[in-house]
Amino acid sequence: MNTVAERLLIEANFIDIRQKEIYPVQIYVVQGRIKHIKRIEKQVSQYILPGFIDAHVHIESSMLVPTEFAKTAVIHGTVATVSDPHEIANVLGTEGVHYMLDNAQKSPLKFNFGAPSCVPATIFETAGAEVTAADIDDLLSRNDIKYLAEMMNYPGVIYNDPLVLEKLAIAKKHGKPIDGHAPGLMGDNALNYISKGMSTDHECYQLEEGRFKLENGMKVIIREGSAAKNFDTLEPLIDTWYAKMMFCSDDKHPDDLLVGHINVLIKRALLKGNDLYKVLQMACINPVEHYKLDVGTLREGDYADFIIINNPTDFTILETYINGVKVADRGRSLIKTKPETVVNNFNIDSKKVADFKISLKNKRINIIEVLDGQLITNKIEGNIRLIKDIAYPSVSDDILKIVVVNRYADAPVAVAFIKNFGLKRGAIASSVAHDSHNIIAVGVDDKAICRAVNALVKNKGGLSAVDGRKTLVLPLPVAGLMNNESCAIVGKKYTKLVEMAREMGSTLTSPYMSLSFMALLVIPSLKLSDKGLFNGSTFEFCPLEV
Repeated sequence: MNTVAERLLIEANFIDIRQKEIYPVQIYVVQGRIKHIKRIEKQVSQYILPGFIDAHVHIESSMLVPTEFAKTAVIHGTVATVSDPHEIANVLGTEGVHYMLDNAQKSPLKFNFGAPSCVPATIFETAGAEVTAADIDDLLSRNDIKYLAEMMNYPGVIYNDPLVLEKLAIAKKHGKPIDGHAPGLMGDNALNYISKGMSTDHECYQLEEGRFKLENGMKVIIREGSAAKNFDTLEPLIDTWYAKMMFCSDDKHPDDLLVGHINVLIKRALLKGNDLYKVLQMACINPVEHYKLDVGTLREGDYADFIIINNPTDFTILETYINGVKVADRGRSLIKTKPETVVNNFNIDSKKVADFKISLKNKRINIIEVLDGQLITNKIEGNIRLIKDIAYPSVSDDILKIVVVNRYADAPVAVAFIKNFGLKRGAIASSVAHDSHNIIAVGVDDKAICRAVNALVKNKGGLSAVDGRKTLVLPLPVAGLMNNESCAIVGKKYTKLVEMAREMGSTLTSPYMSLSFMALLVIPSLKLSDKGLFNGSTFEFCPLEV
């Protein structure tokens, strides 16, 4: 959507991030760009500053197509995103990437997509498609593909995997930045990783890790999503390192997006006592300069992408403008779009209860331990109930069954056990399961798990909850990842699912978001793919029995 304002005149107090001062101005916009910024001797009440940018986000994780994501994001002052279409690419390949590009073009919000670097993410799981080096070359040749998206295969980078090095060389050939993804990586391995061209990392979860990467040339993106929350840990770095830092949400569920976006991080950073101009440089300017985005930062000649706020203390977003066109006004989106088409890749039959049973010889097993608010997990050992060699969950010990079901072809179900989900009855399931997006489910018994999984098979994707009396489903018909309804509608349905999961006993802050990452093999320590239990620290399969 290339709508631009013919002419616009605004008077406001200019929060000049580069000059680090605030003064009243008259801003004149012509054909969507800033014609001039003129100081005036006049008292004005409102404040103007560049719009906010989410420096790393998977739009698919909002469960909204880009056009619907945009309608809510602009209310919170977001004018642009740096978006990795990795999720839909794992389902549909480059067809999925083009779907996101085409859909995003129908919205004024400036989506900036990358070329997915790891599809499939690993060879240890079944994805719906592959994005080859040739595909990446084609994508990066486009002006609207701004970067090589997160290189999660850090062992491949460190140990010179030929295919990984080819993808990095393609990005360098096109002169486009490479996003990193190396949680916890430090020392010589991190230096090796950085030396291959990794420019950012949004996965830092330790203060010293963030400082180490900054000191050695990386830019660190502070992430605060629906599951992974690293703001409090990394915030102390802002004062010294703000020039090399940004903010992102990474994965934002619809209920959280309704509440806020990057504006929430800005408020929190200011409440911690951080300098206004340093915080705003991270939110408004650094992403534009790093990724070479066609997004204005309130300079003469720039695109007129800016926001109006009440004051720098409350930071209430009054109006949002993109190309000089007002797209949000006091909490109300002004973006109008039409219902979207559906694309998908879901090819399995319903499952039987027997498909989820597992026989073991030893009751001592390896168990996934969930950590609330983190993508990482612990690998722990514990005893499971065995009755005639069949393994059962131990609800009293909070050791539940977790399964991953290949959704691209009928295949045996992968089964393991997990701690800290807290369910006392029933099961929950999701076809949002990073990165291959097979069906993942956790439950107290096989019957409930089977019902939760089959609810998603019937709908060809979504989230479900089964408590023995009722089944609740949020359909995700677009690639099994997104719904084409509004954020308000999807958010309401999602909230009901979360409430039901909590009524069933879940103690996690965001049970479905945490569930979605239990198949993310590239994040340590123990995860489950459709092919089996996997140790992300050693990057190899792990036996269930100790």
